Amino acid sequence: MNTAPAAVPAFDVARIRTDFPILGQQVHGKPLVYLDNAATAQKPKAVLDCIAHVYGEDYANVHRGVHTLSQRATELFEGAREKVQRHLNARHSHEIVFTRGTTEAINLVAQSYGRPRFKAGDEILITAMEHHSNIVPWQMLCEQTGAVLKVVPIDRTGTLELDRFEALLSNRTRLLAVAHMSNALGTINPVETLIEQAHRRGVPVLVDGAQAIPHMAVDVQALDCDFYAFSGHKLYGPAGIGILYGKEELLNKMPPYQGGGDMIRRVTFEKTEYNTLPYKFEAGTPSIVDAIALGAAIDYVNGIGMETIAGHEQRLLAYATEQALRIPGLELFGQAAEKGAILSFTLHRIHPHDIGTILDHLGIAIRAGHHCAMPVMDFFGIPATARASFGLYNTFEEVDALIAGIHKVIEVFG
Repeated sequence: MNTAPAAVPAFDVARIRTDFPILGQQVHGKPLVYLDNAATAQKPKAVLDCIAHVYGEDYANVHRGVHTLSQRATELFEGAREKVQRHLNARHSHEIVFTRGTTEAINLVAQSYGRPRFKAGDEILITAMEHHSNIVPWQMLCEQTGAVLKVVPIDRTGTLELDRFEALLSNRTRLLAVAHMSNALGTINPVETLIEQAHRRGVPVLVDGAQAIPHMAVDVQALDCDFYAFSGHKLYGPAGIGILYGKEELLNKMPPYQGGGDMIRRVTFEKTEYNTLPYKFEAGTPSIVDAIALGAAIDYVNGIGMETIAGHEQRLLAYATEQALRIPGLELFGQAAEKGAILSFTLHRIHPHDIGTILDHLGIAIRAGHHCAMPVMDFFGIPATARASFGLYNTFEEVDALIAGIHKVIEVFG
């Protein structure tokens, strides 16, 4: 009989689960076990209620409106920006740019920071564990400018090869773009060290924080990163809203990414004067309610405490890893010493899509595929993995259900 670690009294996961209405349902007649948090997280009532309240009580377009609803919406919208600023410990609220998500934030930096500056022979440094969103925008930029993409390799545990990183940093390196945490492997990169070494050579650093932001406290001033990007939907907030943090001095020098309303100060047919930060990067009507609801999500996780969340998830991961390694034919991918709450695995001669399908019929939601990280799969010589990823509302009993489900998969395939 498996014995789960004793629960920490300060973390009442049973009570927390009551905040997430979707978790109370059944799938195929089984209680839902939601283990696809690396793809997207579920939403607490505080976020759902916020969305309903703003649309029902305070909705109007933001900025410039003189009527009461517009002023209330603007106050809530800019209040959400300040919540993000405090959550990241950014120096100024105008260093926080609302985007559609991590992907748009990275593309913004590529096109607004990189395209005007980079030229043939310049180098952009990324790692072998990046999500496609932190690969393709740089490849596009290289095609546009003649710059060259360089890749820091990983080892078989999914750990970055730091000696190769140092060797690849050169006087031609113009930017380092690195995942804080790998979505495919769970590896938590030593971004503080990477940033420090890059800055010694005058190289600015963009950190893709999409996976890290739900699992750990992030202090952009302590990291000293130049850009930090994340998505609201992974932080228990709505989809369609994201954040780009950028240092003020860099953002001020960058041209607008898109043109339209709200990013202007004055327009004539001869010339346009652009707005100040952060508005020059926020063309058009923003995702008003989603931004406000992201603020509600930040309030929610801070009410629990990021350290508390991280501790609970690390205990879940340790327990799940221990149980998984006992299963014959199961191979884990991503066993770095520093790792987030992701269990990426294969079963001998069973395709991950079959694993995911059978688990779904048991009410267990996991992800199966390449996880938008095809180069990672190529490195390990596999087409895909099955990935269980944990969030603040998951339990040890759900880990037990996952392990029992994997045994059922093996039984089905003989």
